[in-house]
Amino acid sequence: MLVRALAHARWQETTTLRTFIQHPGCTRNLTSGTDGSPEKRPSAKATPDELVALPFLQHPLGVKEKPSPVLKTWADTREELMNQETRLAQREHLVKEATKGYFTDLNATRRHGGKTWIAPNVMIREDKALYFPNIVGSSLDTKSKKHTSSMCEGRISVISMLSTRMSEIHVNGFTTPTNERYLSNPLYQYVQINLQENLLKSFLVSLFLSSIAKSVPQELHSTYLVSSQNMEFVREHLGMVNKHIGYVYLVDDNLKVRWAGCADAKVEETNALEQCTGVLLSRLDKKRSAKAPR
Repeated sequence: MLVRALAHARWQETTTLRTFIQHPGCTRNLTSGTDGSPEKRPSAKATPDELVALPFLQHPLGVKEKPSPVLKTWADTREELMNQETRLAQREHLVKEATKGYFTDLNATRRHGGKTWIAPNVMIREDKALYFPNIVGSSLDTKSKKHTSSMCEGRISVISMLSTRMSEIHVNGFTTPTNERYLSNPLYQYVQINLQENLLKSFLVSLFLSSIAKSVPQELHSTYLVSSQNMEFVREHLGMVNKHIGYVYLVDDNLKVRWAGCADAKVEETNALEQCTGVLLSRLDKKRSAKAPR
């Protein structure tokens, strides 16, 4: 039964990816056999949704409170439940989710490949930036629980949120040049979070951790987390409005989200991530040098 369930899940992912790639709105370049110049296939007439230009990211992403690896006490939980503003926000979110169709996220991938905004060319200002929430997951190397708030504090981190095969392709488009340039820098780390909120998919993923480990470079095992954490009430804060696509966040040493990207990476977005990462690394290096005893 488990094998059949896994095969069905993989079939669904493959079908989704194939639909995304073969969609007329997605341009595919073919290389001719003579001069190597790209030859574009004629595409069908674009739909009205595809003609609408995507906006740039309009507001900072993240949560207002600085995250902590310390679990909430009952007093903290009670205070949160008694907060009327929090309860109203959660109620509004639940009503919105209840009115969504089952295939809403899947259908959204037909428009711009699920992309809803374009990443900025510059970083979000530190005084305006919000915090990346604490996410708990099991690492590939030791299978022990790790908290992103502990892992990322004091370092510059690029965090990728994965949930499907399509999302892996998306985040690789953003992060490959940045990782090639900065992975050797001790102040930099690349964190991948395989988020499976569905209990069945989470269980199946946990059974095949060894297969996942083979596909991830050994040096990234310690920062690859498998998580089943419920992100219901922070998804919108992080701009994660579609469960089928990938999301990338640049988090500074104070756990603030300074840049973010989603879905298929544009060339200018990939370049922006690499440049912004370099700026943060340079600032952190200067900060540490100033604090070092002479």
